[in-house]
Amino acid sequence: MTITATEHDLPLLKRLQPIGALSDASLRGLLPLSVKASFVRGSDPVSANEWAGRVVYLARGELKVDVVDGPSNVLVGGSGHALDPISRRAARPRSSRAITDTELIGFPEEPLDVLVTWNQLAGPAAVQDAPDWHQMSGMFAVQNLTQGAFSSLPAASIAPLLDRFVRLAVKRGDVILQQGDEGSHYYLIERGRCKVTRQVAGDAVELAELTEGQAFGEEALLADTRRNATVTMKTDGVLLRLAKSDFITLLREPLLHRLQANEARQQVLAGAIWIDVRFPAEFRQDGLPGAINIPLNEIRQAASSLDAEKKYIVYCQSGRRSSAAAFLLSQRGIQAALLENGLNAMTGVTEISV
Repeated sequence: MTITATEHDLPLLKRLQPIGALSDASLRGLLPLSVKASFVRGSDPVSANEWAGRVVYLARGELKVDVVDGPSNVLVGGSGHALDPISRRAARPRSSRAITDTELIGFPEEPLDVLVTWNQLAGPAAVQDAPDWHQMSGMFAVQNLTQGAFSSLPAASIAPLLDRFVRLAVKRGDVILQQGDEGSHYYLIERGRCKVTRQVAGDAVELAELTEGQAFGEEALLADTRRNATVTMKTDGVLLRLAKSDFITLLREPLLHRLQANEARQQVLAGAIWIDVRFPAEFRQDGLPGAINIPLNEIRQAASSLDAEKKYIVYCQSGRRSSAAAFLLSQRGIQAALLENGLNAMTGVTEISV
């Protein structure tokens, strides 16, 4: 039987390598992703199925490990060489034998690598009085770095991106974005909560509440349009702000996966799904066969109903609205590519149906 690690395991995690270099917030975020399992004396714990795709450590007990083309090692849980991984994808032992009853703990390799990469690159900023990124529970939330917009960010973009963020202390009632204004910044909530409202027939309708680790303000920057909603702080808090030019260069462009028409067609034939983000009236007129219609203003709410295991190719008429939609879906862990230049690029492309 397997269980997850708990707060009681944090002292051990702080000694493991390279996990111990992470902040307390990141370590706590790893707990739900962990797997712990106990094994009896004489068994082969490392060969158990629980460890596929995981970095594995010996937490308790004594374990003999036989490595390929090397000597056998006897490890004692929580000390010495047992603080290093005993198994990972690129270095698996040939076999193991529990000298005593033992307990192993494992963490998914890809999310752990993302966290360690961000931790190493988030060094002291060059700007005086810049924030200590390692203490940022919102910015460095495990879900934010492993499933959101930052999860696919190339490592080379991380340090420049952190240098460009500006930290803002805000008060309850502060209006951060005003519906109808031009878009100039992207925001990430480090601490606090805010509400999103839109004027409909003269009344302010609340659309959503955003909290730590969530972002806003990207739609106007992506589609080059005016703000379509107002964002107001519901509590005191701290925001991280990124200028439009830096957002486009350091966050949008590295994350948008653009496809030419013929390449998109081939991927749809191989199982990818079209998403048309235009209004229903536009979709009814010339939507692609097999496409699903999710207008841009509904894409945030609809993301949770999409299959994270499938690939989606987003399109509109010109590519403007779909670039915003593809980014919003990517922020939420959905595999989304963008049809470059939208339906305007489909002229002359045949057999696009599935």
